[in-house]
Amino acid sequence: MNLKDKKYAQYALVQEMMDTVDTVGKFDASCTREIAAQVSRAGRVFFTGEGSSRIFPAKNSLRKSKRWGLDLNAQTDGSWQSREYDLSKFAVFFASNSGRTKEVTLLARKLMEQGNQLRFGLTANQDTILSKYCASTHVLNCGWEQAVAATKSVVEQALYYESVLWNIAGKDVKDALAALPEKIEKALTLDIPSEIVEWVKNAETIYFAGYNDGVAEELTLKTNEITRRKSDFLEGTYALHGIEEVMKDGDIIFWVDPIPDEYDKIQECLVNGAGVKVVAIADHDTPFLTIRTPEAGDFNPYVYLCAGWNVLVEIGIATGMDLDHPNRARKVGNEIAEQGTGTVQA
Repeated sequence: MNLKDKKYAQYALVQEMMDTVDTVGKFDASCTREIAAQVSRAGRVFFTGEGSSRIFPAKNSLRKSKRWGLDLNAQTDGSWQSREYDLSKFAVFFASNSGRTKEVTLLARKLMEQGNQLRFGLTANQDTILSKYCASTHVLNCGWEQAVAATKSVVEQALYYESVLWNIAGKDVKDALAALPEKIEKALTLDIPSEIVEWVKNAETIYFAGYNDGVAEELTLKTNEITRRKSDFLEGTYALHGIEEVMKDGDIIFWVDPIPDEYDKIQECLVNGAGVKVVAIADHDTPFLTIRTPEAGDFNPYVYLCAGWNVLVEIGIATGMDLDHPNRARKVGNEIAEQGTGTVQA
């Protein structure tokens, strides 16, 4: 996709996807230095939010924390379920672009009333309801998005969370971060083979498989919002453990960074056995039709996510979708009501 072609440029969604390049270029890794010190002293961190504000930002950081062997208990869950948990010893991050998400706001209020002092908000708006219940709130630099499907905000949220880990671990990511905008732009503007779009048109279900770091799962959500097609997320190698029984000939799996040790099994069980089309999104060649992205090391998940957006835009345009305005999905999925100053209703 590109902004020089009217068929793309007419959509706020495409503009906001391309804005991600500038958003990443302006990100300041030092913005969480003081908060990271507080999180490090707590030794426990909990990331919560709903939908796109949690899936990739939180799960990307959890995977990185474990891969890097940080001495940090990092967890995530949706805000409603999290109200059951004892989070008194955790530093808790509440992500809501609108600052009006019901589940997130009610959890923040509960933890404030319980006396948890480590409550950090993350929004795209100033002076929100959520900020009233957080000890401090960071406002994203990317600004409020017009399209229903969140894009550039997801990437900035993820960088913000990950920067907490960089500061705790003392990681120097300056050079890699500086190189990331160019790689993201390449992923967003890759030519997508027309046969992939045709495969999707003929598929009853679109599957996304990959690591539980939020990339494939977030692309599953974006498929619903952008293409209005049925989609399912298959974590890890879940696709090889029984679901092939209900897959149909012509279904398609986008496999993000497939595991080389499983190439043969994917071919045997899914391609040959179930008649499924497999498309890889990876920084290297695979035996499958591959959307080849620039290599970005620890930042690969961001590049994979943007390549996936590129695919979904091509599908949406080819099938005549209004990319900015789904029929039922809302910009604020479950908005909290406010009555009077500082009062919220459950």
